[in-house]
Parts: sequence; C-alpha cells; structure tokens
Amino acid sequence: MQYDHILIRYGEMALKGKNRKMFILKLQENIQHKLNDFPNVKVKRTQGRMFILLNGHQPEPIIERCKHIFGIQSMSLAIKVENEESVIKEAALFALKKNPTIETFKITVKRINKDFPIRSQEMNQLLGRYLLTNTDNYTVDVHQPDMEIRVEIRLEATYITSSVIKGAGGLPVGTSGKSLLLLSGGIDSPVAGYLAMKRGVQIEAIHFHSPPFTSERAKQKVLDLTKQLTKFGKSIQVHIVPFTKLQQEIFRTMPDGYAMTIMRRMMMRISEQVCDQQSILSLTTGENLGQVASQTMESMNAINEVTTYPIIRPLITMDKSDIISISQEIGTYETSILPYEDCCTIFVPKSPKTKPKREKASHFEQKNDFSELLKEAVEGIETIKVTAKDNKKDKLDDLL
Repeated sequence: MQYDHILIRYGEMALKGKNRKMFILKLQENIQHKLNDFPNVKVKRTQGRMFILLNGHQPEPIIERCKHIFGIQSMSLAIKVENEESVIKEAALFALKKNPTIETFKITVKRINKDFPIRSQEMNQLLGRYLLTNTDNYTVDVHQPDMEIRVEIRLEATYITSSVIKGAGGLPVGTSGKSLLLLSGGIDSPVAGYLAMKRGVQIEAIHFHSPPFTSERAKQKVLDLTKQLTKFGKSIQVHIVPFTKLQQEIFRTMPDGYAMTIMRRMMMRISEQVCDQQSILSLTTGENLGQVASQTMESMNAINEVTTYPIIRPLITMDKSDIISISQEIGTYETSILPYEDCCTIFVPKSPKTKPKREKASHFEQKNDFSELLKEAVEGIETIKVTAKDNKKDKLDDLL
C-alpha cells in the first residue's frame, strides 16, 4: 500500500456560482502544464474534488511544483482504496504508521456516498477502535491531535489523507483576463505582477530600456525577474521599448519639475498601444502611494489622464517592508537589488513636482510634438518570450 494520489482543495473557487466549472477547468489545465515533465502524472476531476494521479512518481517534487500554482488552497497525499470497510481500515492503519513520531490522532470520516452502509459517526468509531487495537503508544485526541486522518467515502472510491499542505491560494492564472505589467527591474513591480497573477490575471510585461544609459545587464535583470514570475504561471511575453531618444527629448525640452510626470505619461501612451496590439485589457504597476514623487495622489492623477485603460495597483497601500517580505518569499528580491539601473533612476530631475497639475502637464506636452518619437519607440519594440525552462547561459557571463 502507498500514497498514490494528491488531493487538491479549491478554497475560494468553491464559492463561485455558475462559472465555477470554468475556474476548475483552468486550474486543471494549469496543473497539467506545470507537471508536463512528469510523463505518467495525470490530473483528474470528480465531483467537488481534483486529484493528481502519481502513477509511480515520487510525490515530493510534484507537491513542491504545485505549491506555486494559484487556485490551490491546500493539498494532501492520499491513498485510494475500494469502498470496503476492511480495506479502509488497513489504509487508515498504514497512514497512521507512516508517522511514527506522533502520539495522538483523530479520525474524521466524510460519507459523500450515501449508499455506503456505515454512517460517518459509526465509521469514526470503528476506525478509531481498529487503530488503537493494532498499534501501541497512540491515543485519540479529538481536540488537538498530532495527526488528523481524514476519510472521504465517495461514489467511485475512498480516499484517506493524513496531512494538509498549504497551497498558493488565489485564483487560477488566466481566469481574470490579461494585464500589461510595467516592469522596471526594482523591488516593487515584480511583486505587483505576482499579486495580480494571484487574482487570476495573465500578465505580459513592458520594460523601457534606454541604452547606453542603461546597460544590457539591466535588460537581462528584467528578463530574469520575468523568468522568476513564470514559476507562478506560464510563459510571459516581455516588450522591450527603445526609450532613449524619447526620454532625452523629454528631459531636454520639458521644465525640470514636470519632466518625470511627462515621461510617465509617455510610458502610459506607449503601454496603451501595446495593449491595443496584444488584446490586453488593463495595465498593472508597482506604484505605492507616497513612496516617490511620481506616486503621490496628484502625480497619479496627472499621469492617468493619458489613458482610459484601468490601472491595477496591487501595492498601493502597502508598507515597503511588506513589499520586501513578499519579494523575498517569491524569490525576486536578490535579483531586484542588483545594481543595474533602469531608465527611471538614470534620468532623475533635481526637483520633481510632487503635486503636478494635469492642465500644466498637457500644456507643456503641447509645446513639443512627441508623436514621431512615440511612433518610433512603438515600432522598435523587441518582444521576448520568457519561459520557466529557459536555462540558456547568460552570454554576458563570457565577458567576465
């Protein structure tokens, strides 16, 4: 006898209405995609439950992979047996003996199959008595047991589990539409992308690259961050915008205090065009209220004027320490703090306006026609598809 299944629990998805099936199907697809290099693994659904059939694979690497799949609230290793009392007893005993360090246990039977002849409470007692009779040094504790052995008697079979492994929660990526993440290379924007994905959003990324002021290392840093985000979804397209000429023109012709605001407005204009081309419905940013001059309420109001697209700001009310904690948890922090600067940190005015006005920003823009430079930037976009399994050696390493 052995653990041959992983039971998947949905959490929030179970509360959905008529569209619940769509969420469950997307979760099944996402799990199968993440496990496609385990050739014998199958993902199956029964009423109210999803199972991963191990088919001989070791469970540990599969569980580790599943911990990063949004939509999974929790998981448990499970033994599948026939709906027969004697077989269920042996499986429960096996589950208990697999954990020799515990001292107390509890049995919880859930009889979904009402044709099974023994009621749940009676089955609890039968199993508890059987385990105590056939083991030493164990006692029953129904309040705070070291282990809870759960027995689900379903129509097709009975499943026995003895531990609960926390999942990523949230909603399956791909169930909430697509958003374009403005990815700078700092700490905040990858966390914003992660949190958007947790709500079921499929992301593409856009990065504004200003060579020679920003290096190829800065560009590679963004691609590395994107690769880390693919751990929570599928492949991600990154749109690299050649921003040098437009950025230089902005800081050459615009008043110093408004240059940052107008630069951000140009980023929004370009991002909106990419959204149109890629059938993307929203923008996502790592903005955090009051963190820097461009992220005051007044700045966001002035910048938002140039787009009608909704802007998702998952970090807007977070403390910086909370954002750093998430970045460390998801594995982006060490890459984000690498000293390769992006275009927003290279071109910084001495005294940026913290309370810019929309009408002034529009007035200054109208004094200079940026349309050709905007067009050139959009036409020069390089799109790179980043996948989790892209393990190509960084060519720049050869130069070190």
